[in-house]
This record gives sequence, structure tokens and C-alpha cells, in this order.
Amino acid sequence: MANKKKVLLMGKSGSGKTSMRSIIFANYIARDTRRLGATIDVEHSHVRLLGSLTLNLWDCGGQEAFMENYFASQRENIFRNVEVMIYVFDVESRELEKDMHYYQSCLDAILQNSPKAKIFCLIHKMDLVQEDRRDLVFSERQEEIKRLSEPLDCNCFRTSIWDETLYKAWSSIVYMLIPNVRDVEANLNDMADILGADEILLFERSTFLVIAHAQRDDQRDIHRFEKISNIFKEFKLSCSKIASQFQFMEVRNSKFAAFIDVFTSNTYICLVMNNCEIPTSMVQFNLACAKSVFEELENTGDTATSGGEVQVNQPGSKSQRIIR
Repeated sequence: MANKKKVLLMGKSGSGKTSMRSIIFANYIARDTRRLGATIDVEHSHVRLLGSLTLNLWDCGGQEAFMENYFASQRENIFRNVEVMIYVFDVESRELEKDMHYYQSCLDAILQNSPKAKIFCLIHKMDLVQEDRRDLVFSERQEEIKRLSEPLDCNCFRTSIWDETLYKAWSSIVYMLIPNVRDVEANLNDMADILGADEILLFERSTFLVIAHAQRDDQRDIHRFEKISNIFKEFKLSCSKIASQFQFMEVRNSKFAAFIDVFTSNTYICLVMNNCEIPTSMVQFNLACAKSVFEELENTGDTATSGGEVQVNQPGSKSQRIIR
């Protein structure tokens, strides 16, 4: 049975809520969001991730009349049984005081109806801020939001539909909702150790959000996950436009070999290795061997009942097993 999570997407009209939702979950690219109209009242959608997780998204229109109605006649309906509330702030809003007032009203309603909900605030449209001022602007806004959020804990992200920051924020949100993500990462770490992979990334298949990863060596670029998500999702969409299906990609040079492949029914996987001589056929064989354990993790979503045995091989070594 699917594990349903109610997710509220709140914020004033024009803050960018529907645009970001359309990019992450409906395969829009940034420039195409210009044709999207304002959300009227509440728009419901269900997004299935990893087989067992369903996000029940409530995209709440931010016009003043709708916002006041949410806190009055619809208060219990809107804010009851919320797992996550995402509030989107337009960083260049000329009505910041009113925005903060609505945010506080949302927090009051959450405390009353869903006190265990996780709170995320996205400081959006950061691309409109002069680059050398972005850190300062975000820091000041974050400090004020966290102060207003007490006693609730709030996670803040800077975002823009034009770069990888949107994927970073939404990957972090989805990561916190996956019930057995620690077990998934434990298996990825086992794979990385046995295969000698420097890094393994697991992407959700429809959104290309990074949902889990294993890392054996330090990496210099802390934004690499989101950049990869952004690049490969757009590449996958480009393939579909020419009636071609994205399946497997391989990149090699003198320093590393990287492989992107369909993994389970709900994920893609990326392996990065400093062994540039490893045969492609062996990588694909090892992924096929590991698939059954990760399929079971997706289907059960329960570490207590998940189990399996995966055999993988290294060049010049005996086969080894991952057992969970």
C-alpha cells in the first residue's frame, strides 16, 4: 500500500510555487513556465515516488482572498494531517511584511492542526539578486524566518528555476520523506566498497531528484548532485522529443569513468569510478545483480522485512556479496 504524505505548498501569488512544482514533477523546463497562470484556490495532485511513497500535493493559490479563506473557513481542512509545509518567499517581494504575516498565520494553523509537520522555506527567484549580494540577502532573510518560526524548526533554501538550487531544495525535502532511506544508503555504501566506486548516486526516475548517495572520496563541488539532476533530466526530456528513450550513458576520460543507467522500476543510478579500464559489460552485470535488493526495498519501504542477497564482481577478484 502506498505511503501517502500530505504536502502543502504555500506562498503569495506570483512567488513561483506552481512554476517550481511544474519543473520538478511535470517535466517543464524553466522557460516554459512563463505560460502558467495563477493557481485558483487549491490545486491537488498526487505524485508517486519510489513505488511506495505518494506525495499528496496541495498547491494553494496565494491571492489575498484565498489566503484569508484558508485561515478562516478552510483552516482545519487545509492544515490538518500535514506532513510537510513548504512556504515560498519571493526574494524581491515589495510586500515582505504581509508575506511574513501570512507565513506566521500558516505556522499558527500548523501548530494547531499538524504540530509534527516539517517546515521548509524557499527564498525563491534568487537569480534576480545581484550575484555578489546573494549570500548576504539569503542570510538576512533566513535569520528573520527562523526567528519567526520558533518554536517550530524551519529549513531554509535559496532557489531559482534557472539553476540547480531548485533540485537541491526538493531533493532535501523528498529525502526526509522516504521511510527507509538509511537502509537504501547502507546498501549503496556496500556497493561502493565492493565495486571500488568513488561515488554512487540514486535518482528518482521521473523527477531525477537525488534521493540517496554513497561517497568514498571527498569531492570538491558540493553542488554536483543538483547540477547532475538538472543536466540529465533535461537530456532525458530532449531524448523524448525526438522519440528516443534514454537508457544508458557512459562517460570516460583519462581520470574517471562514469555510468548512468536505468536501475529499478523507479530509479536511475550513477556510478563514478577512478578505474578507467573497467569494462562496461561488468558494470552493467553488477547493476543487474544488485537490482533485486533495491527493488525489494522500494516495494516494502520497511527495513525490518527487507532482505536479499546480491552478488557483484570486481575485475581480478572473487565475487563478493551484499546481504541485507
